[in-house]
Amino acid sequence: MKRIGRTFHSGTRAFLFVSVFSSAVLVTIAGVAVAAGGPGQAGQAKGRTSPDKYSYLRWLEEDAAYIVAPEEHAAFQRLTTNEEREKFVEQFWLRRDPTPGTAQNEFKEEHYRRITYVNEHFASSVPGWKTDRGRIYIMYGPPDEVESHPTREKGEFPFERWFYRHIEGIGDKIVVEFVDRTGNGDYRITVDPRKGIEIK
Repeated sequence: MKRIGRTFHSGTRAFLFVSVFSSAVLVTIAGVAVAAGGPGQAGQAKGRTSPDKYSYLRWLEEDAAYIVAPEEHAAFQRLTTNEEREKFVEQFWLRRDPTPGTAQNEFKEEHYRRITYVNEHFASSVPGWKTDRGRIYIMYGPPDEVESHPTREKGEFPFERWFYRHIEGIGDKIVVEFVDRTGNGDYRITVDPRKGIEIK
């Protein structure tokens, strides 16, 4: 008992330091855990959309916005449980998988690569996926050629012309033009490639 007492008393300061430090760490971890779980719990308590459901809706309106068919969009809106939504998303990608039965879904991987690319390169006052260049890139992929004039010359606004040799369902030798009339990198499409008409 004397040896225990001497050990305890000789290390009192170190013991107190470790205790205080450990308590601080535990309090910090608890705070982070509460913060991480807080929004979802608070949203449910206030009757807001739960994080799970919100993530599926976000997938529909952002990730799949330009590739989801109208009938698919309507069908998704009729779903009532997250299990149904999860199954819908799984089937959505499977229908587009060029190599079904394999672990890799090349269509899905390419789609998310495009989203990443436009968010890194075309963001202006809005995220890249919301811009006109982002929309065209996500829908049709990278153009075969790009004519870029990033500065205003001879009274013309900065503009880009994208050339596609072929776009499935639209045709051959497609030209898509974007003009930055604000000078802020906000390029707007001037011709709709699906209709071939100028957009004012």
